Amino acid sequence: MAVKAYEKRDSFDSFRSKQVFDPSAIRERVKRIESGILRGEGSYFNKIVAAAIRDILDPSPSPAKFALSPHAFNEITRVSDEMLSRYLFYRYRYDVFPRTFQKDDFPPCIQVEVTSICNYRCVFCYQIDTSLTARDQGHMGMMPFPLFQRVIDEAEGKCEAVTLASRGEPLANNNLVKMLHYMKGKFLASKVNTNASLLTEEVAHGILESGLSILVFSCDAADEKLYRQLRVRGDLQTVLKNIRRFKDIKEKYYPDSRLITRVSGVKADPRQSMETMSSLWSELVDEIAFVNYNPWENTYAQPENNEERPCSDLWRRCFVWWDGRVNPCDTDYLSKLSVGNVNQTSIQELWGSGPYQELRTHHFHKDRRHFDPCKRCVLV
Repeated sequence: MAVKAYEKRDSFDSFRSKQVFDPSAIRERVKRIESGILRGEGSYFNKIVAAAIRDILDPSPSPAKFALSPHAFNEITRVSDEMLSRYLFYRYRYDVFPRTFQKDDFPPCIQVEVTSICNYRCVFCYQIDTSLTARDQGHMGMMPFPLFQRVIDEAEGKCEAVTLASRGEPLANNNLVKMLHYMKGKFLASKVNTNASLLTEEVAHGILESGLSILVFSCDAADEKLYRQLRVRGDLQTVLKNIRRFKDIKEKYYPDSRLITRVSGVKADPRQSMETMSSLWSELVDEIAFVNYNPWENTYAQPENNEERPCSDLWRRCFVWWDGRVNPCDTDYLSKLSVGNVNQTSIQELWGSGPYQELRTHHFHKDRRHFDPCKRCVLV
């Protein structure tokens, strides 16, 4: 069956930012660190950073060339010159390795699921599948803090991107602020995705004190009726009140905060409009985006398709569920492809393990059909 692929590296349907996208400013910054990097290019770290610098300074197009997107540009403006090489090392591997099929020793990004439980039932989300949410299925739970510590301890110094989000709503975990403070200062691209319904004043202060890099508010509409239809059990006025209060707290108590805030929606209905979203949210957040819709709500019910291109996630990131299971993607939300558990084996070992390598090999050789749900998925 022919289907439209979901290209992860180009998943934004539209993106608007208060920050002016100015690649020349980044070129000036990388020139300042270029000589030091080239002097030490013999190291693996410096080789990767030097490759990123060369691509930034030579903007001619190439399929495997590293180029900063507007949202990555915004991230880099929050990174000091002293930390710039670290950021480029992360971002180059995150963007380019999935296209060149290079596997590093540790995933460039890990997504840590602090809970699989959610208070919403969005129409485009796997939370509507009772195979996931029914209590007797064993998929619902909260990550214990000691397990979170173990995951963060292993990731520190090995990757820069840690996202607290996956199948559930992170703010449903009462330890979230404690977890964010444990992460403080350890990563350059830390992120939380939330529906903002549970964003209390106390949690707002906790997030802002933690030094988090990016806070994404998942919201898909600018009017109450459409919002309720898409984000079932949600209330737009509650979300608006919480995000407005967060902005006020940030401006009053944390004026030097480098946190980027974004409202991001799934483009799943023709009634959704960037113009109406901008009119509502532009004064409250730094960025507004729509991501393309992918049938996340039930991958396993999709018909088999003829997509042969490899899944980019296999070289870009991995997922650590609340109970320690490591999964190659969250499209496989029932963990049929799980490669092991961090309670028994390290993330690094699992990332390079036989089952993970077998999955990459089959994808690389255009044989996604060997795995379910890969043969039903359109993510590339």
